[in-house]
Amino acid sequence: MKNPLASLHPTLMLGLVLTILLVFLGAPAFDQAFWAGVFRWAHVLAGLLWVGLLYYFNLVQIPALAAMPEENRPVVARFVAPKALFWFRWSAVATVVLGLVTAMLSGYLPALWTLGLDGSGPRHTMIGIGMWMALIMAANVWLVIWPNQKKALGIVPAEPAQKQRAARTALLAGRFNLLLSFAMLYAMVMAKSAG
Repeated sequence: MKNPLASLHPTLMLGLVLTILLVFLGAPAFDQAFWAGVFRWAHVLAGLLWVGLLYYFNLVQIPALAAMPEENRPVVARFVAPKALFWFRWSAVATVVLGLVTAMLSGYLPALWTLGLDGSGPRHTMIGIGMWMALIMAANVWLVIWPNQKKALGIVPAEPAQKQRAARTALLAGRFNLLLSFAMLYAMVMAKSAG
């Protein structure tokens, strides 16, 4: 019998089955609170992928490319970067959408838009700040990083000078997201502690 951990898809399916078993072990009521929790779980999962890839690019891939011989860089640009950028872009979308649905199901979405200044309290101010930072980061992924990465990686035609400028722009935009990520994650995690 083949080890299911030897392939990606069987591993993912087993992880999902284990999660479903845990759901039913908890004897859920399948009410609004349950669904808010499911969306919160999915939001965290998508966020782990998004921020994990942000850290991968900044802490692993970019420094490794800088240290790599020039002739080996096209391999990363052709095979690794486009796939990582695909998951990076779409996990950003999933994180934002699932977070907004979670806030809606939990009844505090309007308070987040106003940063809790509607009198709902510091908890909503904190998570609202985190939400706005995440929205800025997601917009940065789609409006700055991805268009410039397409040029830098040769996915769309660009002159060598344009590729170089695009790579620099994508790098700085990614670093901006890295900078925001620390405070954004703190705001999300510590919101419950904020009174």
